Amino acid sequence: MARGTRPSTRPARRSGAPPRKKAKEKTGRRVEFSFLPGLEDVVRDELRSVVGDKPVTRVREDAVAATVAGPLHTLMALRTVVAPFLVLHADVPRPASFLDGSLFPQLVATVREAATADSRAVSHSFRIDAAGRDSAVYRRIAEQLAAATRMRHDPEEGTTLLRFRRSGAGWDVLVRLGNRPLSARAWRRAGYVAAANATVAAAMVRLSKPRPDDRVAALMCGSGTILVERLLAARARCAVGVDLAADAIAAARENLAGAGLTGRATLYTSDIADDDWAAAGPFDVLLSDPPWGDKIGDHAHNEELHTLLLRRAHDVAAPGARLVVLTHEIKIMGRCVAAAADLWQPVSEQRVFNKGHHPRIYVLRRR
Repeated sequence: MARGTRPSTRPARRSGAPPRKKAKEKTGRRVEFSFLPGLEDVVRDELRSVVGDKPVTRVREDAVAATVAGPLHTLMALRTVVAPFLVLHADVPRPASFLDGSLFPQLVATVREAATADSRAVSHSFRIDAAGRDSAVYRRIAEQLAAATRMRHDPEEGTTLLRFRRSGAGWDVLVRLGNRPLSARAWRRAGYVAAANATVAAAMVRLSKPRPDDRVAALMCGSGTILVERLLAARARCAVGVDLAADAIAAARENLAGAGLTGRATLYTSDIADDDWAAAGPFDVLLSDPPWGDKIGDHAHNEELHTLLLRRAHDVAAPGARLVVLTHEIKIMGRCVAAAADLWQPVSEQRVFNKGHHPRIYVLRRR
């Protein structure tokens, strides 16, 4: 034995003895990602940043699933996903089986992991969403979970959501990460009538292919949802938000502050036909969610409004600029885009399903 070398305290393996088994390495956790139907391609594109080349499987028209090997807190930064859920699957005949044997500790660990995924907003309560959630079986599951996790069972307002569903011959338990859906943005301090859904706004931003040297204009910006999402996605050389309604601009200012973006955008209480805001151009990216004519605006005048939007955006756009528009006025937008064929080249058109509305996202490039 060489001088200074300690003798091994590990017992030598006997000749002919089977090799020791290595502990199984964690291969990751199964996570299901819910989203608004119609946004699957955009969601898959964003998920590449967290799952890499691992396969992403379609579960339903509003959900995909993948194996995630990294820390779960990284999922809390996803922008186009409504909510991520940890999935615990068992080949068992009934939900009550999750209280048996080794399954219950796995369920407890899954709930705890989901509740603490966002260290800034740890969840201390849970609720169960399942057919027959008031039955004796689910009451027993809730009682034992509350005792094991020391989380409060609040059937109506619990912040960690558990869903039970059949899966083949067995059952799944889906546990939502964090204390609320990702779509409920923490930055939203000021609500506003007909405000854009934040995950749709994030999808619009991704479709605009943001770059840090972009000059950005949000036209008819409302309470600033799309503008906030654009500035959270990437820096911009300059950014402006324009809306004729003073209360909308006030809400946009409050929401920018809530996102920590004070001073990153200039807001104008102006008509898009005005010239004051245009001096910051020409713009590389223009984003707009014009009034749909139900809660805000007037359907009778929306063809005129959409025509103005396409013309005015072209006036202030840099060569090759991208214009992304969210609108429920499908027929009107179709006619307006066709009439503006010499100004804008259509790139893509995506239908989204959101609370009974079926708006479309139009991506156009300046000719």
